[in-house]
Amino acid sequence: MKTLLDIDNWSRKEHFHFFRKFEEPFFGAIIEIDCTKAYETAKALDSSFFVYYLHKTLVAVNSIEPFRYRISEDNIFVYDQINGSATISRADNSFGFSLMEYDADFQVFSKNALMEIERIQKTPGLFTRSFEEDNLIHFSAVPWLNFTSLSHARSFSFADSCPKISFGKMMIAENGKRTMSMSIHVHHGLMDGFHVGQFVDCFQELMNGRFLLK
Repeated sequence: MKTLLDIDNWSRKEHFHFFRKFEEPFFGAIIEIDCTKAYETAKALDSSFFVYYLHKTLVAVNSIEPFRYRISEDNIFVYDQINGSATISRADNSFGFSLMEYDADFQVFSKNALMEIERIQKTPGLFTRSFEEDNLIHFSAVPWLNFTSLSHARSFSFADSCPKISFGKMMIAENGKRTMSMSIHVHHGLMDGFHVGQFVDCFQELMNGRFLLK
């Protein structure tokens, strides 16, 4: 479900109309995330760490309203639920685009996500299904690189307002602390650095288990 945002009475009306005219309206930031506690929790649950932090990403995305905004022509719609389209790698080093449907219950989400991962790994091609709505984040893991900067391939002729969130290689310090780089790219017509900061704070709290959902 989605509802129409009242742009005329929105405090960011001018910002939206300004930034939406840009050839590249996305801005991004790289954040270092402490994943020590989250990694321990995932292992205690006998869970895939990838699925675990994808779930926490989607919990945070669905918690911060501007991350649920999407542009359609001259309108902005607010979705009730945002899912994940994660890139899933295969044994031949190719990958396919998945659809990970969000569920607040981690066990339900994990079961469905693992089924989707298996389906992608057994199905050739980049697009193995259709995507009827844009209530998605574009999600990827780059576990080979501890990046400090990241850009995305973009077609400027294709209307796109979906956030793009990527994670890098897990690094382990001598004291056992685990960290990962997280890249966040969002449409500046829909949100600002303040909202990205809200998302990062929420995500880190979830990774720390402070707002842990089952």
